[in-house]
Amino acid sequence: MAGRALDAAARETRLAGIRCVILDIDGVLTDGRVILGPEGLELLAFHVRDGFGIKRMLRAGLHVAVISGRSSPAARARLEALGVTDIHQGRDDKLPAFEQILAAQALAPATVLYVGDDTLDWPVMSRVGLAVTVADAHPALKAEVHWTTRAAGGQGAVREVADALLAARGVDAFG
Repeated sequence: MAGRALDAAARETRLAGIRCVILDIDGVLTDGRVILGPEGLELLAFHVRDGFGIKRMLRAGLHVAVISGRSSPAARARLEALGVTDIHQGRDDKLPAFEQILAAQALAPATVLYVGDDTLDWPVMSRVGLAVTVADAHPALKAEVHWTTRAAGGQGAVREVADALLAARGVDAFG
């Protein structure tokens, strides 16, 4: 279902029909860097605005899920703190997790928005109603998606998506 960039009106129409948002972690919720400390302690930086956007989407009744190629206890802890429970990590092949989410939530692919940043995300993104990437995504992916955010991964891109999605549902920025 993905293709080339949509104009604002077409994007608004698709946003209004979204029921589920699926996010990648590395490069979307983070800037893609992994900092390793003593004894392999992993540190990731998450933007608080992205977290608030996720909370707002959940409050609005949207299903928020994550599919990541890597497994990260730090990422799981952050997502669970935000209220995200549908977390699929260590999935280089993201399609089976996508199918699980669709089945568990009784969703049509056209009602899903996916935010990714690299070519590993494309097999799922090519099937959703709205394929979104971040400003600093892989160039091949940016050429194929419906929408590229102004913000980079880990720098408020998810909040940008959340605000647009909620506005299309009639929820203002202060709601």
